[in-house]
Amino acid sequence: MIEYDGIGPEKILEIYNPKLGMKGYVVIHSTALGPGKGGIRMTPSVDKDEVFRLARAMSYKCSLHGLPFGGAKSGIIADDRNLTKKQKKEIVEAFADALKVVCPDMYVAAPDMNMAEEEMRWFAKKVGSKKACTGKPKDMGGIPHELGSTGFGVYHATLVGLGNLSLDVKDVSFAVEGFGNVGWFACKYLTEAGARLAAVSDSKGMIYNSNGLSFDELDRVKKKTGSVVNYKDGKVLKGHEIISVDCDVLITAAIPDLINVKDVNKIKVKLIVEGSNIPMSDETEEKLHSKGILVIPDFVANAGGVISSYVEYINGSVKTMFKMVEDKITKTTNEVLKLSSKEKCKPRDIAMRLARKRILSKCKICRD
Repeated sequence: MIEYDGIGPEKILEIYNPKLGMKGYVVIHSTALGPGKGGIRMTPSVDKDEVFRLARAMSYKCSLHGLPFGGAKSGIIADDRNLTKKQKKEIVEAFADALKVVCPDMYVAAPDMNMAEEEMRWFAKKVGSKKACTGKPKDMGGIPHELGSTGFGVYHATLVGLGNLSLDVKDVSFAVEGFGNVGWFACKYLTEAGARLAAVSDSKGMIYNSNGLSFDELDRVKKKTGSVVNYKDGKVLKGHEIISVDCDVLITAAIPDLINVKDVNKIKVKLIVEGSNIPMSDETEEKLHSKGILVIPDFVANAGGVISSYVEYINGSVKTMFKMVEDKITKTTNEVLKLSSKEKCKPRDIAMRLARKRILSKCKICRD
């Protein structure tokens, strides 16, 4: 359910193109700090409530990390698997055409589920402005998504979390839910730092080996066969069982609502880093906090993507992007965890308070 408060949402647009049968939503949650920033996802199930939750998270994410963006998100109701390239292009262009009333002045788009660089090319050209979106192809000034800015940021948030728990990265084991762009890079950077990768899941299931999995071999198997479950030296389990793996760290990097209240007693890790958006409810986080499990919230840990987007937006370099992601994620995670420890409340409460305070300080029409 959409929740209206002293910050937003400022605008909710429902898009419909009768010729194409295209339906979609745009939620601009806040523009107090700048144009609303957030990706476009294309799924058969996306709805207004989902887009709202993601737009609100973007407001807090941009605010918390000191970016001059507000928060927004959009979704197109369509099954990418059933569309030809021509059909998809027509849908994206129709969506872009409808968004000219808010884009790029109030809304700056980006790729999300089933949307990538090519779709951003179509979108920007239809709107008529390169400022209409980030995540564009390199020849349009884009910073390649394949560089893994979100996973790089999740890695640095994990290092801060481990330090907060007085754990050395070389002595810990970890599990990663999802082996896509976020999870792949989180696995890469953590194994290179000396951590032991115990389990990885994807849409087909989970592969587990308490003695450790080879990242290079996992990468080879995934690319060759399409799934990590075909890795030979490990036990294949159901994907959701990733939450109950006996290791030190769990990184969520795929689906929303992965962990629910009933799962809390199954979780054995000391640290959960939310690389995915909305992997659990506030109630679930509260119960994990009461159990003594440290949870680094999504809009703290996974902001590498939007930080990278900002660097693209100002025409910055790849080198600048990596430095800014590391600096901002490290600084913000440290700030949130130190205050959380001092005030004995869960990190999300601190992060939300800081984010809202920054938005309200710049908002002329907001009230708290």
